[in-house]
Amino acid sequence: MPNTADTGSDAPIDVTPLLDDPYPAYAALREAGPVHRITAADGNPAWLVTRYDDVRSGLADPRLSLDKRHAAPGGYQGFSLPPALDANLGNMDPPDHTRIRRLVAKAFTPRRVEALRAPTRKTADALLDAMAERGRADLIADYAGPLPITVICDLLGIPHRDRRDFLAWSDALITPDPSRPELMKEAIGAMQEFYTGLIAAKRAEPGDDLLSDLIAVRDDPAPGEGAGEEGSERLSEDELTSLAFLLLFGGYENTVHLIGNAVLTLLDHPDQLRQLQRDPAELPAAVEEFLRYDGPGPLSLRRFPTEDLEIGGVRIAAGETVLLAIASANRDPERFPDPATFDRGRDRSGHLALGHGIHYCLGAPLARMETVIALEALLDRFPGLRLDVPRGDLRHRRALRSRGLISLPIAF
Repeated sequence: MPNTADTGSDAPIDVTPLLDDPYPAYAALREAGPVHRITAADGNPAWLVTRYDDVRSGLADPRLSLDKRHAAPGGYQGFSLPPALDANLGNMDPPDHTRIRRLVAKAFTPRRVEALRAPTRKTADALLDAMAERGRADLIADYAGPLPITVICDLLGIPHRDRRDFLAWSDALITPDPSRPELMKEAIGAMQEFYTGLIAAKRAEPGDDLLSDLIAVRDDPAPGEGAGEEGSERLSEDELTSLAFLLLFGGYENTVHLIGNAVLTLLDHPDQLRQLQRDPAELPAAVEEFLRYDGPGPLSLRRFPTEDLEIGGVRIAAGETVLLAIASANRDPERFPDPATFDRGRDRSGHLALGHGIHYCLGAPLARMETVIALEALLDRFPGLRLDVPRGDLRHRRALRSRGLISLPIAF
């Protein structure tokens, strides 16, 4: 890392090491200070918070707003989305956040998630059957990607014919090509058109799926309730479309990276892989360490202080952009001793990979269940699982907001 000793200074640090080799870079930043000025992906400034206690506090601090209306001009604001996709939980504070989260939380109750367990295992087995015929595969393209997209699309009621397009649009958003900025704009436009058409189709012919249920909430509120009003249980049309976008995009992106990172971690630790093959009942606990050790979301959603405040002794003005470095917090030795070691026996309680506070990941139970099943099925089917390319040939997506492999060639 470049010199970062001037903690809190206005001179932004170079974030390239965070893209290329993030964990040593985060360690250097934590050592240098708790808060650093950076230049974000869109070229605008932001503050990066790196130590566990500050990150955890920031995730639950109501003064750090997700609502872009609190953003000062010229700061990093994340994706630029049209209103029909932007009215989602990732941009909301209470009371709107509370209202919408309550509406969708019933989709991720333990009972609902448990009902998805058997279909998820059936999908995993079918994907493994196809892989087994070849003797080798790209774990990301052939397994870690198709499994969560199938599960979340089935939950929402999205037809099979549309799923390949969605994967292409997601890639354009997750890892945009800086030389072709028009691709992201095209993907956003295609997604908006897709969701608008899908909602219209389900209005005409509702199904037994979550999206049809949400449309019913939008169209048939309790008497006297208005769309998007405080105290109302009704969704506005933009909120409905945005919620469908967030559920599909988030349900796919985080889980595909979590599964891929977990498998690579096991290939890097063959003794741990063999132990989990012998005792798959340990997988739920192992998933928590996978989340801490190499989780899918290095940074929180950007936040905007509603008033001047201090984090780690650094003054941050109202409206400036704050990024909470979850990946750094989960490797903070003050909270997790020997943090660079993958240790399934450690105390993993309090890891922040799925957030903290009122914005804790809504789909966390589903992501955990999918990952356990994906690993259980894979390790059971292919006891001789191994990497099919030199370790140094593997590449991660170059993105601050997601941590995932481009591909993971395996043989068995």
